[in-house]
Amino acid sequence: MVEKKVTWLELFYDILFVAAVSKATHVLLHADHGVIPIEYLVKFVLIFIPIWWGWVGQTLFINRFGQDIFIHRILIILQLLFVLIMTASLSPNFDQYYIPFFVGYIGSRALTAIQYLMVHKSKAAHQQSTASYLGTYFLIGILISACSLFFDSWIRYVILYMGIAVDIILPLVGRRHLVKTPIHTPHLFERFALFTLILLGESVISILSVMQFSNWDLPSILFVAFTSLLVIAIWWQYFDNIETKVSKEIQTAGQTIIYGHLFIYLSMSMIAASIQLLYQEKLNYPFMLIFVFGSVLLYFLSTSLVFHLYRHKHLRLRPFHLAVLLGILGCFITFDLIYHVPNYAIIGEIMVFFIAYAKLTT
Repeated sequence: MVEKKVTWLELFYDILFVAAVSKATHVLLHADHGVIPIEYLVKFVLIFIPIWWGWVGQTLFINRFGQDIFIHRILIILQLLFVLIMTASLSPNFDQYYIPFFVGYIGSRALTAIQYLMVHKSKAAHQQSTASYLGTYFLIGILISACSLFFDSWIRYVILYMGIAVDIILPLVGRRHLVKTPIHTPHLFERFALFTLILLGESVISILSVMQFSNWDLPSILFVAFTSLLVIAIWWQYFDNIETKVSKEIQTAGQTIIYGHLFIYLSMSMIAASIQLLYQEKLNYPFMLIFVFGSVLLYFLSTSLVFHLYRHKHLRLRPFHLAVLLGILGCFITFDLIYHVPNYAIIGEIMVFFIAYAKLTT
């Protein structure tokens, strides 16, 4: 497989998504009467998906067809401007910022579609076929979303996200077109790992927030210490797998990596929010346990799926290992439901789980 390196422009492109991810995570901090209202949970997902898909769109184009040439640089720079507009408009108050969000997101996606349609005719026939399919059918999703401008109230959001859904589903439907031009596996894993660092940074920001409000008594010190070890264990588990456990020679359409990471990223945002909510005790006890352990379970299941399919066969987890890890989580949450434990104990349990997860998988 020909080596493909991440360019400096790709890294610069990622920087703009730091603020977008932070805004999405902040939506989860809206606690009311001890719970996160369903409205904000839904808004968190609805805000996060366009961020993820906007980033994925450009990343996959570069992975399959990107060249560090003048015209590609210009188109990416133009996308950066649209991403800035989209990021500035991200808010739970959709109505107030709908137009700038629409312009930012659709502008970015339209440029990605144009890039696919501009793939040079000198490319191999299978590459032209893949690029033509993606460029043409992405325009369909864009046109559906554009129809939302003719409606008002909740109907326009339904139409907007119908277009986004079509955009996301079309690569799955047209998988036979994509396998003709498989992804560059090492480059794609590296790109998703770099975006994972952005999500991990949200947990670091949450630790800093906790430290600002800390009284530096024993419970606070334990909470900060356990949380720091938790973040280190997540880093160790994820990046050691990326570096040494997965096969970079497997050539596929990459859809397990792409769609699996949506759930990895959602869970990491939820874990980052959990740190602050847990320390500030904004949630009632049962809801807090469900949200915290649910976030961890989502991370565990999604990373297990992604890495299992790309691991070297002799390094794959056995059902016994999965049962042990699920048993650890089950024992912790059962104990916590029976006995009311302090917040530092809960974060300590999560820390123990991630240390065990890192140990068993690396």
